[in-house]
Amino acid sequence: MKADAKKTNVETVNGKRVNGVVRVDDRDQNDGIKFIENGTSNNMDLSKNIGENNNNVMNNGYLLGRFAEDRFVFRQSFVIRSYEIGPDKTATMETLMNLLQETALNHVANSGVAGDGFGATRQMSIRKLIWVVTRIQVQIEKYSSWGDVVEIDTWVDAAGKNGMRRDWIIRDYNTRKIITRATSTWVTMNRETRRLSKIPDEVKNELLPFYLNRAAIATENTDREKIEKLTDDTAERIRTGLAPRWSDMDANQHVNNVKYIGWILESVPINVLEDYNMTSMTLEYRRECRQSNVLESLTTIKPRTKTNDLECTHLLRMEDDNAEIVRARSVWQVKKK
Repeated sequence: MKADAKKTNVETVNGKRVNGVVRVDDRDQNDGIKFIENGTSNNMDLSKNIGENNNNVMNNGYLLGRFAEDRFVFRQSFVIRSYEIGPDKTATMETLMNLLQETALNHVANSGVAGDGFGATRQMSIRKLIWVVTRIQVQIEKYSSWGDVVEIDTWVDAAGKNGMRRDWIIRDYNTRKIITRATSTWVTMNRETRRLSKIPDEVKNELLPFYLNRAAIATENTDREKIEKLTDDTAERIRTGLAPRWSDMDANQHVNNVKYIGWILESVPINVLEDYNMTSMTLEYRRECRQSNVLESLTTIKPRTKTNDLECTHLLRMEDDNAEIVRARSVWQVKKK
């Protein structure tokens, strides 16, 4: 075999070299997408397939995102569907979290460094590493309604010596107003041993060209307070017997982190769900959950000083041994009549 038979296209992203085959570039004036393939720019219609032999490239029909701001930001738009809204006809928190996750995965898939894992890079796949989220904070100014179009920006940066921060903002596509902000911290875990791992230098080098020193949530608004652990004595409401389904599992063989939100809300009083909007949620992920586990959801509620808002503290734990899965804090504001 000739030496260049397996040669991959090497391109520059933000001054750093990135090995990649296909990347999404800016939309052209005809609202198509311009692809960089083997160093050549091509305008291609979304209905056509590319890279049939490239397992890391999705079908063109799903490549709805694009890079912006010198390729530091990945941007994607979504329509809020009828099955993504709640009783008040607005998008649920679970919907928002799913859209954030989808945008993040597409960011990796189109970056030129994607491996064969669920959002993993090539060097992560070689080392059998996957991403796990340790903390996420979401602030909501306004919930979108059925049929609304939202535009999501996401970007990454280093989080200390051994983590990655991923941020998002959600805009109303028509008004261009930012309606949601979110920030999260991620670490790597070995997918076979299920143990946390330091991020190898090879993985850091893959990520470095995409790092953007920008915060979606201002420092003074970032929730850094400790989330207290609830117990049987301190919880006001406990919901037992919550069992994960097969459909709750993700490609990394554990319960998808978004699923926890629905279980957390199982112990929130119905009058709060009906009369208040959740305006903020912070989640701290403690351990994995598998399909065989049965969970309990605990919640306690207190009024916030000088406002009519409510603050809830939550805990998801194993039913058999009370091992913690997620601690959470949420803030609720009275719905406008």
